[in-house]
Amino acid sequence: MTAPTAVLREMRWWDIAPVLELEHDLFPEDAWSAGMFWSELAHARGPRASRRYVVAEIPPDSGSAAGSTGRLVGYAGLAASGDQGDVQTIAAAKDQWGTGLGARLLTELLRAATAFECAEVLLEVRVDNTRAQRLYERFGFEPIGFRRGYYQPGNVDALVMRLTDPARTTTTPATGAAEAAPDTPETTEHPESSDTHG
Repeated sequence: MTAPTAVLREMRWWDIAPVLELEHDLFPEDAWSAGMFWSELAHARGPRASRRYVVAEIPPDSGSAAGSTGRLVGYAGLAASGDQGDVQTIAAAKDQWGTGLGARLLTELLRAATAFECAEVLLEVRVDNTRAQRLYERFGFEPIGFRRGYYQPGNVDALVMRLTDPARTTTTPATGAAEAAPDTPETTEHPESSDTHG
């Protein structure tokens, strides 16, 4: 029997509690606060929206009680300003690593960057997170610099990566293998993250 596939949908305020559970599991030293997610979501709707946040949810079993919700197994967010996008966060539950969920979440963020008319997308990733770096490279991200001591409290450096022309990438990933790329919980920047969510 195959495992159910996670469904991607827009993140809403009622998703903050389950996102925080996953956040604390994946980033125990520097998890985002509820207030940080509320602030991001405040900019995700309306005519002046500058954010796109999505969650990945495994639908409830067909035999479960009416009104039950699925299990949240991932989330991701992008901020846009002018012609630049910035991957703020991307994470997949540990039991979802290797399923392609990270690539699906990143693809959704790049679609959002295209909709926001971003000419480039930036992100930060821990220098010791080679798994996430390989995922980004498959999508065409290239290293452009470092941020020393970016991830606290561990004082871990961040590798800054950039993707130009995200519209091209959403239709043709760099190697054609992006959907099969490995996942990781820490795939982008996070000002207070020990890894790579922003």
